[in-house]
This record gives sequence, C-alpha cells and structure tokens, in this order.
Amino acid sequence: MNRPNLEQTDVVRKLIIDGKFVMPVAGQTFGTYNPATGELLATVAQGDAEDIDIAVKAARRAFEGPWSKFTPFQRQEVLLKFADFVDRNFEEFSMLDTLDMGMPISLTRGRRQRAIGMIRFYASMCTAITGRTLPNSLPGDVFAYTLKEPVGVVGAITPWNAPLTSTIWKIGPVLATGCTMVLKPAEDAPLTALRLGELALEAGVPPGVINVVPGLGTVAGAALAAHMDVDKVAFTGSDATGRQIIEASKGNIKRLMLELGGKSPDIVFADADLDRAVPGAAMGIFGNSGQICSAGSRLLVQRSIYDAFVERVADFAKGLKVGNGVETETQIGPVVSSRQMKRVQSYLGIGVDEGAEVVAGGSRIVEGQLGKGYFLEPTVMKNVVPTMRVAQEEIFGPVVTAIPFDEPEDALRIANGTAYGLGSGVWTRDVAKAHVVARGIRSGTVWVNCYGLLDPVIPFGGYKMSGYGRESGHDHVEEYLATKSIVLQNG
Repeated sequence: MNRPNLEQTDVVRKLIIDGKFVMPVAGQTFGTYNPATGELLATVAQGDAEDIDIAVKAARRAFEGPWSKFTPFQRQEVLLKFADFVDRNFEEFSMLDTLDMGMPISLTRGRRQRAIGMIRFYASMCTAITGRTLPNSLPGDVFAYTLKEPVGVVGAITPWNAPLTSTIWKIGPVLATGCTMVLKPAEDAPLTALRLGELALEAGVPPGVINVVPGLGTVAGAALAAHMDVDKVAFTGSDATGRQIIEASKGNIKRLMLELGGKSPDIVFADADLDRAVPGAAMGIFGNSGQICSAGSRLLVQRSIYDAFVERVADFAKGLKVGNGVETETQIGPVVSSRQMKRVQSYLGIGVDEGAEVVAGGSRIVEGQLGKGYFLEPTVMKNVVPTMRVAQEEIFGPVVTAIPFDEPEDALRIANGTAYGLGSGVWTRDVAKAHVVARGIRSGTVWVNCYGLLDPVIPFGGYKMSGYGRESGHDHVEEYLATKSIVLQNG
C-alpha cells in the first residue's frame, strides 16, 4: 500500500512558491490533526500576507513568461502526465484525505475515476478553446473575430471536505487555459493540496504556475482575495466568507467564482421506488458525515408515506457503521474537527428546542476508541417545519430534517423556501412530474431518482446565496477565459 509519509510529525510541510519548497517569511507553522483520533498528523508551514504577495508575484512572472509560450498541445501533454502521476499515487491521496479530514477510505478510494477523469477532461479542453469569425454590418472590408485568452493570475481557496477533488477542480481549468494560480488550501486539511502541487512540478508544470500557500483563512485567504495583482478568485466555502471575498474583490474588480453553502431539498413522492429512495436519500445526507455542500439535508416526504418513510430512513441510519475512516468497513467517519462537532451539536439542541423530534442518532459517540475522535451518530429529525433554523441554516453534519408535504406545489414552495439553491433531489416514477418539479426547483443541480452523482462534463454550481459560476463542463473552462474582439479594416 502506497501510504503517505507522515511518520515524522516534526518535519514541516513547506509552502510551494515559484517551484521551490520554502518556509514562510515569519517562520510560523500550524498542526493538522486526525479527526478520528485527535492526534497530530503533520506540522505545516503557515503562510501570511507577505508569503501570498511573494507567491502572486511568482505567478505573474510565470503567466507572462515561460508558461505563456506553451501551446495548447503542450498544456494538454502536461495535464495528461499530471493525471498519470495522480493515478499512480492514488492510494496515497486516498489515505491523505482519510487521515486529514476523516472521509472513510472506501469513499476516498471510490473517487479514483472521478479525480483522474476530471484531470483528463481538462486536458481534452486545452485544444477545444477557440474564438469565432464574426459576420458584421460595418462599412468597407472589415474582418472581425474573437480570441479566447486566459484571465491571468487566479487566487484559489479550497474547502476541507473533499481535498483531492476540490483541489483538482481549481487546478484543472487553470492549466487548461494557461492561467497561473496561488492556492490557499483549508487549514483543516492542507496535505493533499501540497502533494498535488509537488506532483504538478514533477509533471512538468513550470515554476510559479501552481503555488500552494497554506495558512489561516482570515490572514492568507483574506490577503489573496484582496491582492491587487490577482485577476480572479475561485472560492468554495461558506456564504459568510463568500461575502467577505466579494467585498475584498472591489479593489481591482476581480472576477469571482463562488461555490457556497447549501440547504438542499430531497423530495420523495408517494409513487417513488421507496426501496431505492430510502438508501438514496439517506446517503444523500450521511455520506462524508454530511460534510458536502450539496447534501440533501432537507428530506421532503409526501404526507401519505411520511411516517413510514422517515422510520425506514431512521432504521437505515441506525444500521450504518460509524468508525475510523482507515477501516474498510466504515461507512460514516468523524466530522473534521472539534469545532465542527460542537457546531453540529449546537444545531441538534436548537432543533429539539424548536420542537423537532430526534428519531435516530442525536449524540456524540464517547465510548471506546471513537471517544477520542469527533464522531457523531447519523441523525434523523422529524416533525420539522420549514421555518425552523435546522430547516433553514446549513448544519454541515450528519443530520437530516424530515418535512412533510401534500401536493407538488407544496413541495416546490418548501424546496425554494431557503436562501440557498445548490443541489436538490426528486424521487418519483412519474417522468412528467419529475420534469415539472425539476424545472420548478431553484437550484443549480437536480438529481432525479439518484442523489449526488457528479461527472466532469456536467456543470455544477448554485443559485441565490449558493453562489455563482460553474465548475465542471465547458462552462467551467469559460470561467477562466476572457474574450478579446479584433476588428481589422483592410485597405
């Protein structure tokens, strides 16, 4: 097994700036911890605003220097080599994600096709970037056309809940379009991003094209968002931080791509295949311990089957194997940190105070070895009304709130009755109903008779306070390109 080298926690994982592994100017470090045991995994260099500035300057030099000379075919070659390197080291990445943020190894290993497929998709897009010849009504002999050009230096800020795929989502379009990047990974799970940065260099990405600067979001992240020589910020995280990034971007009118929070409805009609809908809806929220922005955290069930269906979901939740993510039989791992655990626990108390009933889970696991980590039981709450805080605010933990509805119009009203619009689900055998409801939901993705399926060609993003811009698909690559018009008068 190709395991990550985490034997010496006193060895500092350094910043990657301009192709070199360097300590931060101030010499500060921080620890990253295994949420299953509370033990120190590694010591990581902690960049600050000065390190961000150095990295941005390196990215600018690379953008205007050697990287700008790469042809689309050369960028494609680098991306394909990078994909091969990630594939070759995939077991290490699986274990890094499991150890650093708690996702069960069965899930991290199961993302191999998605992770490698994403890189190869972006490689395919390198040679698909084209402008257009434009017919026009200008007098005389005028030739007009457009060029697609990279936007420039990108500041990328990634979340902790899916380190490998979320980082690839930022690196892929940067390399495909010819941009350069300064990446600030989440301080709760920075190890995968650093390893990806190292492999990018080995794959032939020139120095300065991909710079990785771990640090605190309030310091390094804020400095990156406000930096006057950053042309675009791509951020995945909370809507509260998204607002701060919007504010910080005003200095030089940066482009922004924001994938923010969610409170996604998963709608189950009485005519659904309930044998599929029970595990589908349950794992739509409990997968990765509910730490997925598009998780189906609001379970909307038609009233005629509400009690029976909620009971089945509760039984399913009780049967899930909670444990250390390194154990292959584990289905539900810990939440990422003590801070996140306390946040989820606070919402459980809020829900009960508001009148919701806990019918499965609801507690931290404190017995045995799991008591050392941040483990919460998969929790089902019923008798929830749409106005409750637990039905409106993102909990980001293994907690589902079950809400009854009567007719499709009621389901749509409840589904659209939050500030968010990222993901959603519909379970029904009636295809016409599925189309009507899918069109009526205000969210970036609607899964029908499934939940959470993602593919590199399918755009992903949000409506309303879930942000704007799209990741994956042709739309994603366009987010990193600027259109230039050329108007040439002959003679």
